[in-house]
Amino acid sequence: MRPQSRDQAAAILAALGGVDNIDEIEPCTTRLRSLVRDASRVDAAGLRAAGAFGVMISGRVVQVVVGPHVDLIATDLDELM
Repeated sequence: MRPQSRDQAAAILAALGGVDNIDEIEPCTTRLRSLVRDASRVDAAGLRAAGAFGVMISGRVVQVVVGPHVDLIATDLDELM
């Protein structure tokens, strides 16, 4: 694990509302797809500050576009959770 990716994963986790706000998260091509318990706790600006190229929120589904290194970030997220 690279420290930089772990820091990015921690920032993404916090911006998604923390561990207790995430029901599911998985990587998909260039994005993290997550199902959150409370979408109002998601900080889209915080996700962009953490390096996301884009954020899409639809109901409880949040997609965070992070690019081709999504698998590395997903692994770091798993370790943090």
